[in-house]
Amino acid sequence: MVDFSGLLRRDMGVWWSQAAAEPRPLVDQLLAQAPELGPLRLFTGLSWNDQLAQAISPTDTMVSYGGLGALRELGATDQLEVVPCHYSALPRMFAEHRLPCDAGLVQVSPPDRDGMCSLGIGVDYMADAIGHTPLLFAEINKQMPAVPGSPRIPLSRFAATCETDRPLQQEARRPASDTDRVIAAHIAGLVDDGDTLQVGIGSLGAAVFDALAGHRDLGVHTGMITDGVLTLIDKGVVTGGRKPIDTGLSVAGTALGSADMYARIAELPVRFRPTSYTHAPQVLSQLDALVAVNFAIEVDLTGQVGAEMSRGTYLGAVGGQVDFARAAALTGKRSIIALRSTMRGRSSIKFGLDEGVVTTARADVDCVVTEHGVAHLRGQPLAERRRRLIDVAAPEFRDELASAARLAS
Repeated sequence: MVDFSGLLRRDMGVWWSQAAAEPRPLVDQLLAQAPELGPLRLFTGLSWNDQLAQAISPTDTMVSYGGLGALRELGATDQLEVVPCHYSALPRMFAEHRLPCDAGLVQVSPPDRDGMCSLGIGVDYMADAIGHTPLLFAEINKQMPAVPGSPRIPLSRFAATCETDRPLQQEARRPASDTDRVIAAHIAGLVDDGDTLQVGIGSLGAAVFDALAGHRDLGVHTGMITDGVLTLIDKGVVTGGRKPIDTGLSVAGTALGSADMYARIAELPVRFRPTSYTHAPQVLSQLDALVAVNFAIEVDLTGQVGAEMSRGTYLGAVGGQVDFARAAALTGKRSIIALRSTMRGRSSIKFGLDEGVVTTARADVDCVVTEHGVAHLRGQPLAERRRRLIDVAAPEFRDELASAARLAS
């Protein structure tokens, strides 16, 4: 049990690690003590803490870069403050104290004989925030792997710690659907042997990796590694052998997958790097065969992408989509946006974005992929973009879209 009362005070800002590296026992203790500590400003990214909405004190403020996982419930009840930003901007915002960083909660591996703890699979924005955070608290989890190359933190750096022996959070996703597999097959046709991939997460991302099983010498440089990468490493598909940087290695900020992946991750050619490296333009510009595969909620007839909101509620984030899409479109090989052609009985290809929020600009989109095919947009004027996007919309909505396009021209 960590007693925060003598260390935290009202109006302080506290961040914690995300995804599988979320230090759940520390977070639960903090939230239980928060009413006595006074109003706090809290920050995290992807959280699977299903008690978060009930546990946060009404006087506290939850801040994030989007509405991911359990944060969606907070967004639906107006308890979430979203800071719209590119993922690559997080390190600078922590450095400028624009995000909560008076204290930080991390999950680390047990200390080695030199008293150093590894951030393991949870490097990401946490590694960048640590240098600007005076107070650090650690969950020392016996099951957090000490991954080679992950940043180390001296045990003496922590104001307080708790020790646990619990499994890391595993990825919670539904199996890929037939539609996902068709979309993934289209995407696989846009990838050449030797390309370096960034792929979004979820069932569609998993289907993309499955569809790439026949390729050779692929590289990976992405925000989050999942089991799909592990499978392709085992099959000899992902080798990183043709990457101009980090040759022979898959690079990511964090991991979210199965217990098997966590058990093996320290032995694989995978390196976890801070956001200031994984998403940095000067790094991504060196990946001249970069193919970015990102997902959307809606796309309009000019190619503008909405990947954050649906019906007024945050479901996603800007995240790293723009960082990778722009790099792939400008200095890499290809920027792909994929989505199912319908969502809740409505067309996902739209004359105008319902939410009015543009996540990725049309100039940063080379291809839009649905189960109905690929709309190649690079170098195409607006009228031709409209025609090509209507062709990959759900058939039952094509006449309506064409009519709206004619009225607007």
